[in-house]
Amino acid sequence: MASTIKAVLFDLDGTLLDTAPDMADAANRVLADYDHPPLSDEQIRANTSYGARGLLTAGFGTIPSHLDIHQLRLQFLDYYEQNICVNTSLYHGISPMLTALDNMQLPWGIMTNKPGFLTELLLPFFPELMRARVIVCGDTLSVAKPHPAPLLHACEMMGIQHQHCAYIGDIEKDMIAARAASMPGYVAGWGYIGADHTPQAWQATGILSHPGDLLSIL
Repeated sequence: MASTIKAVLFDLDGTLLDTAPDMADAANRVLADYDHPPLSDEQIRANTSYGARGLLTAGFGTIPSHLDIHQLRLQFLDYYEQNICVNTSLYHGISPMLTALDNMQLPWGIMTNKPGFLTELLLPFFPELMRARVIVCGDTLSVAKPHPAPLLHACEMMGIQHQHCAYIGDIEKDMIAARAASMPGYVAGWGYIGADHTPQAWQATGILSHPGDLLSIL
């Protein structure tokens, strides 16, 4: 039976790009400012896809009452902007997978909760990602994932009915958003899935072990 998927949207951090080294460095610099130890490798893996708030909350344990999470996030963003692509890289297999989608003339795009100004700074380092048909960021609309509106907006921009567009992401929030948008959602099993995460319970359409596995469902 032919696939009903006519387009694909991807999360960015932990799905297309391994941004953990540079995001963790920014978080560790904030932690050092307050004499806190750096994040462990497991904390980094489990929290990078949750952005500044996730990494900082993991590092501090509990944000001290005398500190403002919004100010801490601004410090993080400042550090991250300064060194946004020092050790960030495409996951192995992403480039040939995107080329295959292009050869199939299957439109694809990016829907990330990363702020727009950081996404615009980062993507030019990776020419493959600049071929995206649409790029929707965490602040493109007034709401972000797990709200379905950004996914529906991206589908509308591509001219694809949402039920025929798959969403690929590496955290439960991505699958919640996909279900709310009535889109098939697939877990990027190569992404930032922590030891205590249970993707089998995320009610996803499927779990992909490798980027190339996406091609087998199209």
